[in-house]
Amino acid sequence: MIELPEKFLLRMREQLSDEYEQFLNSYSAPPARAIRVNTLKISVDKFTGISPFSVSPVPWEPSGFYVEGEGLGKTVLHAAGAYYVQEPSAMAVVPKLDIRRGDRVLDLCSAPGGKGTQIAQYLDGSGVLVMNEPYPARKNVLAENVERLGVKNAAVSCAEPDYLAGLFEGYFNKILVDAPCSGEGMFKKEPNAIPEWSLENVKMCAARQYKILEAADKMLCGGGRLVYSTCTFAPEEDERQISGFLERHREYSLISVQKLYPHKIRGEGHFIAVLLKTQGPEAEDFPVFRQSYKPSDVRAFREWEAASMRVKTENLIVVGNMLFSFCDGERNFSDGAVRQTLFLGKTENRIFTPSHSFATRLTPDMAESYELDEPTALKYLRGLTFECPRNLKGWCLATYCNLPLGWFKAVNGTAKNHYPKGLRI
Repeated sequence: MIELPEKFLLRMREQLSDEYEQFLNSYSAPPARAIRVNTLKISVDKFTGISPFSVSPVPWEPSGFYVEGEGLGKTVLHAAGAYYVQEPSAMAVVPKLDIRRGDRVLDLCSAPGGKGTQIAQYLDGSGVLVMNEPYPARKNVLAENVERLGVKNAAVSCAEPDYLAGLFEGYFNKILVDAPCSGEGMFKKEPNAIPEWSLENVKMCAARQYKILEAADKMLCGGGRLVYSTCTFAPEEDERQISGFLERHREYSLISVQKLYPHKIRGEGHFIAVLLKTQGPEAEDFPVFRQSYKPSDVRAFREWEAASMRVKTENLIVVGNMLFSFCDGERNFSDGAVRQTLFLGKTENRIFTPSHSFATRLTPDMAESYELDEPTALKYLRGLTFECPRNLKGWCLATYCNLPLGWFKAVNGTAKNHYPKGLRI
């Protein structure tokens, strides 16, 4: 059994009373492991038919499965964005948002992106999703997961909540605050968090959560739903945080509160509170951002597109030699910190080179593509060249199980690999 902080145990004994011994004994069992099928790319039925792991359902998330096996993040299906490795209790939060098609959703503290990409599955390409991560060092991991899972309608931002509150006042009708916390609920899964725990850190986290909730309130419209979650057991960060917020904001009502303990469920610790904003202004649309450009600015892209794509990309925006497309032509964020765009690629010496981000959002019918078997797919993910039909010419989309892996360039029967070096296995 892992060694837990004495002051933490004293508080949990008082907090749980007769259940304390059961709680303590739960730390003798290994943490539950789970994945969430990415229904933006593959159906649950299809995935379970080709899954390399033995799976059993997570009760609170239809696309979630407990798994047995090693190397969850090192398979071709993982690289193709077919699933996301996620702690099972963490999957219980997003269903509480009660997401409907067309909702405007903010995931305010999003990295590494588990809950945000889960939100994207519920939106299914509709509405608006802003996934924000205040800490720059964590934003890249968030962006990589959004890219790998092929989320098309998300804006990934890196801003303090107060800044976003000034930009998106009353804009969202669903907000998730998965607050940074003392991490008590993850001690079994992440033992390296134990030495960092202290009562002082709990108080510091509670103070930070207070500020985040105040910013979230400013961005939620009347009738909107706010879900607050942590992965800690500390009352200062959980029940007391919510009761204090409700005392300050009488326009909110509490819908539900749930505390997940590892001795009661097959998962780690979580706290989830659901609040409804009963009064407030109706959501206003975000100003549309459009850019005019000369045909010559996109000529290289259009020539590449004619040779390599089977569909035409619209809503283009040019930034220097880089080309982007707005994911939603009706709602475009003009602020530099928050842009709902897809990076298509860049032009150098009148030659367009497509981005990996572009590839991950495609399906085989949208571009010249070539299906790889598993050994060849593994070669591709290692950055190696491989043989391909001689009738293939130029840029092609490499796919596995009809899922996009990335680009390669076909030259005389040889596939020249363009899988990003930083992602290679």
